[in-house]
Amino acid sequence: MEIRSVAVIGGGTMGVGISRVIAGAGIAVYLCEKDRPAADDTREALARELDREMSRWTLTEPEKEAISRRIRIGFELNDAANADLTIETVTEDFELKCRVFARLDEVCGEGIIFITNTSTLSISELAAATKRPDRVVGLHFLNPAARTAVVEVIRGLATSDPTVAAVKAFAKQLGKTPIEVFEYPGYVTTRVMLPMINEAIHVVMEGVASAQDVDTAMKLGYNLEAGPLALADRMGLDEVMNWMEHLFHELGDLKYRPCPLLRKMVRAGRLGVKSGEGFFKYEKAD
Repeated sequence: MEIRSVAVIGGGTMGVGISRVIAGAGIAVYLCEKDRPAADDTREALARELDREMSRWTLTEPEKEAISRRIRIGFELNDAANADLTIETVTEDFELKCRVFARLDEVCGEGIIFITNTSTLSISELAAATKRPDRVVGLHFLNPAARTAVVEVIRGLATSDPTVAAVKAFAKQLGKTPIEVFEYPGYVTTRVMLPMINEAIHVVMEGVASAQDVDTAMKLGYNLEAGPLALADRMGLDEVMNWMEHLFHELGDLKYRPCPLLRKMVRAGRLGVKSGEGFFKYEKAD
């Protein structure tokens, strides 16, 4: 089916980024926040993001205006009933996500697909909280959503083939390359990347090389766009630690045990780009 309108439930970095990607593909977006103050904050965050893209010459003024016109920001969940598709991007809180899906179940038609952008929670468990588990699927956008070409389409135990096919087609409509993943902690991208980040932090902690030299070695040696430590700073070191602890708990594999230096930096509030300092220093959040 052709998707002409999407409801994104939850603002924040991912909600704004995903809404921008969808609107950039010519699709109308209703971005639903929890209340009026949150909606006002999200409106300002979207404006800053679009201005930032213009400053980098990756967006023109007409494109910015077109994207802005396609995104309507509000706080009435009932308005999501008019969308062809819903994407939940609220905080990684299982009970909160279940409440959102339960409310969407009430207002959305039976054929509407529910997408969650969770990076850690079980798709199957979230789907079981709805009356349409066959139409619940994960769609994991990496941050920054606008500049990352791949998305992971995650099947829960009950997710149907038509649902997966429809979401893959939607991802292609957005200009993304979808990969199909069967539910498992960390999926593909997070599971593979975290051990590399953790090992890079160990190398710094053990005094083998500086953070700058570790990143230079990995970028030039393996043709990466960003080194693992700069990537960790961009993700947020607190988020990296939370993901590692989740995988360590779920899988019991020592390769996911967070490096002591990572724990120390998080406790000190050195969280990366968002705090102004992590393994590197930053003038402002980017």
